[in-house]
Amino acid sequence: MKKLTFSIAALSIFLILSACGQQDAKQPDTEKVTGGQTAHSAQKNEKKDTERTDIKKKENSKDAMAQSVQTAEKPAPQYRLNPATWSLKPIANANPKAILLTFDDSPDKYALEIAKTLQSLHVKAIFFVNGHFLESAEGREKLKAIHDMGFMIGNHTYHHTGLKDLPEAKQKDEIVKLNNLVKSITGEQPKFFRAPFGQNTDYSKKIAAQQKMILMNWSFGYDWVKEYQSKAAITKIMLNTPYLTSGANLLMHDRKWTSEAIKDIVQGYQAKGYDIIDPALIETL
Repeated sequence: MKKLTFSIAALSIFLILSACGQQDAKQPDTEKVTGGQTAHSAQKNEKKDTERTDIKKKENSKDAMAQSVQTAEKPAPQYRLNPATWSLKPIANANPKAILLTFDDSPDKYALEIAKTLQSLHVKAIFFVNGHFLESAEGREKLKAIHDMGFMIGNHTYHHTGLKDLPEAKQKDEIVKLNNLVKSITGEQPKFFRAPFGQNTDYSKKIAAQQKMILMNWSFGYDWVKEYQSKAAITKIMLNTPYLTSGANLLMHDRKWTSEAIKDIVQGYQAKGYDIIDPALIETL
């Protein structure tokens, strides 16, 4: 009887141990704990790390490509401004028989129309802007549209006040405040500075240099003179002035008669054999 009891007990123990062994065998290897982390979760984390690394590599590659494209798209300068005459001189093999178009007091009422006409003629220009025209949403939209068409934006001070009449702190504010505003609208800071009435001061020259802008006045302009305030009159004088020479830097304004005449003016210059300089090809700081 004792032997039978022992055998039954032994058999029970054997069956229990076998069942436990089978239960352990059913546990997948990926669930075994290794260093406080399951092998399955370790594989997951390793995969996430790899994915993050791949994403970072792609982002770095895109940044490098964008920088490379930007560098490749920036053309080499072909013209240099002569500060003694404010005319443009060719660099290397650039065509010397060329002129520059500039428009001050923008964007008031006609600058956008002028820009659209120039775009249709496939020529470029600099639009020198004033800050007080950019205080409205409409003014900012016009500036953005002109810039997005590929035209250079120049600094013509915020309020168009004669700099000689202002203390240095105000002069700086007139220049820097407008630069910051233009950059917030277009994403680019102006590279050219034109003082109101062409009257720079020693201090404004210093601020322009600090802002990495070159000074630019002009060779000739007529559209603010009363006798030339019609389409026919401004076209005739702009095409026949004795000051029209190779490299001339032309001053015009955001005016109705200028907008009406600009197509005839540009085509008239082209008929005379002049190229219109792309401001992006002018050497800057």
